[in-house]
This record gives sequence, C-alpha cells and structure tokens, in this order.
Amino acid sequence: MLTKTRGAVLLTMCAGMFLVQLDVTVVNVALPTIGARLHTGLATQQWIVDGYAVVLASLLLSGGAIGDVLGHRRIVLAGFTVFGLASAGCALAPSGAVLVGFRVVQGFGAALLLPGTLAVITAVYPERREQARALGIWAGVSALALAGGPLLGGLLITASGWRLLFWINVPLVAVAVLACLRIVPAGTRTSRRIDFAGAATAAISLAALVFAVIQGALPAVAVALAAAVAFVWVERRGADPMLPPELVRSRQFAGANLVAGAMNFVGLGTILVLTLYFQEVLGYSPLHGALLLLPGFVPLSLMAPVTGRLVGKYGPRPLMLAGLVLGVLALLNLLRAGPGTGYLTVLPTWFCLGLGMGLLTAAVVAAAVDGVPADRGGVASGVNNTARQACGAIGVAAFGVITGEPADHAAFVSGLHTVGLLGAALWMVAIAITAGTVR
Repeated sequence: MLTKTRGAVLLTMCAGMFLVQLDVTVVNVALPTIGARLHTGLATQQWIVDGYAVVLASLLLSGGAIGDVLGHRRIVLAGFTVFGLASAGCALAPSGAVLVGFRVVQGFGAALLLPGTLAVITAVYPERREQARALGIWAGVSALALAGGPLLGGLLITASGWRLLFWINVPLVAVAVLACLRIVPAGTRTSRRIDFAGAATAAISLAALVFAVIQGALPAVAVALAAAVAFVWVERRGADPMLPPELVRSRQFAGANLVAGAMNFVGLGTILVLTLYFQEVLGYSPLHGALLLLPGFVPLSLMAPVTGRLVGKYGPRPLMLAGLVLGVLALLNLLRAGPGTGYLTVLPTWFCLGLGMGLLTAAVVAAAVDGVPADRGGVASGVNNTARQACGAIGVAAFGVITGEPADHAAFVSGLHTVGLLGAALWMVAIAITAGTVR
C-alpha cells in the first residue's frame, strides 16, 4: 500500500513538472497564429514566451526556499492553483498585452510548483537507491515535456486553435490539486524565517541577467551585478539566509549545479540552432523539422529513468562522465556540417547529444540533492532548476547570436562550427568539474 501511495505521489509531482516544462516550449509553434488572431507584433510575441521564462528562472530559488520554511505540499498546492488560474486567463486573453500579463503570472505559479515537486519526491523516497530511480522518472518526464511541446502545440492548434494550448492545463491542474490534497504528505515545517531580502535580490539579479541576454540590454547587466552583490551581502548577514553557508561550501552541490548549467546551456542552445539548420538551411517544413528532432529526444526521454536506476547502483559520477564524453564527441561532429551536407551528417550529433543528456539529467539532479542536508531539499531543488532554466535561456540567446541569421547559409554554417567547438569546450570543463567534485 505504501508503495502504491508513493507511486501516486511521484505521478502527481511528475504531472506538475510536466506542465511547467511543457509551457516553456508549447507556445513557440503557436506564435504566428496568436500574432494574427490578436494583431500583435514580433516584440509582443517574443514576450509571450519570455515573460514566462524570465519569471520562472528568476523565482525558482525563492520558491524552493519558501517551501522549506512553509512546507512543500502547501507551496505545491499554491503553485498549481496560480498556474491553473493563469492558464485560464491566458486562454481568455482578448489582447497580446493581457496574454503577456497572464504568462507572467503563470511563470510565478510555475516557480512555486517546480522546486516543490522535486523536494516532495526526495522526501517521499529518502532511501538513496529508490530516490535515484524516482528522480530518473522525474527527469524522463521532464525530457518528454521538452520533446512533446512543439508536436503537441502543432496538433492542438490544428484541432481547435491556440487557446486550447492553455485550456488543456485547467482540468489537469484540478485533478492534480485533488491528488495533492489526498495523497501528498503534509511534510515538516522548519522554525526558520523566510529570507525576503535574499529572495528579492536573487530574483532581481536572475531576472535582469536573463532579460539582458534575451534582449541584448547592457544596462540590465549592471542591475544584475548590483543585485548579485546585494544578495551576497544580505546572505552573509542574515539570521536565516536563503542560501545557507553549508550549501555554498559543499563541493559536490556546487559542482553538480555548474554541470547542470553547462548541460542546458549547450543542450537547449544546440536544439535551437539545429531547428534553424533543418528548416532554413536544409529546407524542411516546421512539422518535418520537429519530427527530425525525435532521434535525439527519444533517447533523452527513455534514458533518464534507466539512468536513475544506474545512479542508485553506481552513484552519479560515472553516469555524468559518460554523458559528458559522449556529448563532446557529438558536438565535434558539427564541424562536418555544411550548407548542402544533409540531415544524415548531423544526425549523429543530435542522437548522441540526446543520449548524453539522458545520462546526465537524472545524475546531476541526484548529485545536487545528495550534496545537501535533507531539510534543505527545497532550496537545493531551486538552485538546480535555476541553474538549468537560466543557463538554458542564456544558451539559446548566445548560440542564436553566434550563428546569426540563417538566410546567409555559409555564415550560419560557420557559426554552427563555432557552436560545436564552444559546446565541446564547455563540456570538457564540465568533465573536469565532475571528476573533481562529485562522489
């Protein structure tokens, strides 16, 4: 009976994480349709995506820390509720500006929800081997959401228009809320106080940094640096700091999160440039281009649960090293790409990169969570998810700048070669970090 209950908790938490991750990508394919129906320009369409992404990335750390203080079931329920109501607001939005506003609120709910799902799982599965397996399933569902977003978006738009992209969240959230109330344990609350100053300065710093990269706004970099300095000052003097010294001093925790950031920086950035390469250089349609990404998404989704079992048996370090080495070889294969070399030339890159990330994802999460005390699971989850979301957004922006406009095929392919070298170099650094910090 206990096993069934824990399985139901895992399913509910995975559903929450799936919705959060899905809404990162599912809207992209609908932007032209939304722009035509709501008469919005390109800038508004960009913020329909970025309004969600920036708020999510900037508040994840705060959401995890608040959950540690107030109890993760309570914060997960709040996150589900805000996310569901905001989804209904998005579906009813009469204009682009209103839609952007509700996407911001949706990002706030997602930031409460996502770190709490991981913290609940680690609390329900305290034994290392079972926990690693559960985290593998969680990571596999995350990869499935990443892969399924564009395809599901295209199908829903074809069936009933863009508003169904948001309406579909509402009944799913309602079921998840009822499941949380019935089966998710209340958990423990600590006597610590909420670090409002730390939460505010961390959120401002992360939001400004992601905004600066996405929009190319240099003044935002200064704001990010100033807020980061303020965050360090506040944390060093606070009675109950959101990022406690024992986390900062943990070599494994720091190393795992650096590797997680490098993984998403390179992985999500590569997905962007390969999508552009397939459609703009090789001439495939959007749907055909999305289908061509499946050979990488399939191993990414299928390997994560397997990796969870292997982590439970062997620990995260060998899996992280194997995934990073495989990724380095895959990225170097991009040097073979050319304007007319065809899909089969870059297929080994995308397949091996997806396989490498499938080995990495569950392992880096397990390494990060295993490197902190049990009562800091929420903030540990928040830091790990922040590293992945923020670095992923920055990687997408950076790789887009490196490759440039795909209309100039020769220049774009030259940028693709640079992306391969840069990505391989970053993952080689990640190999050294893993070898030196992860048990």
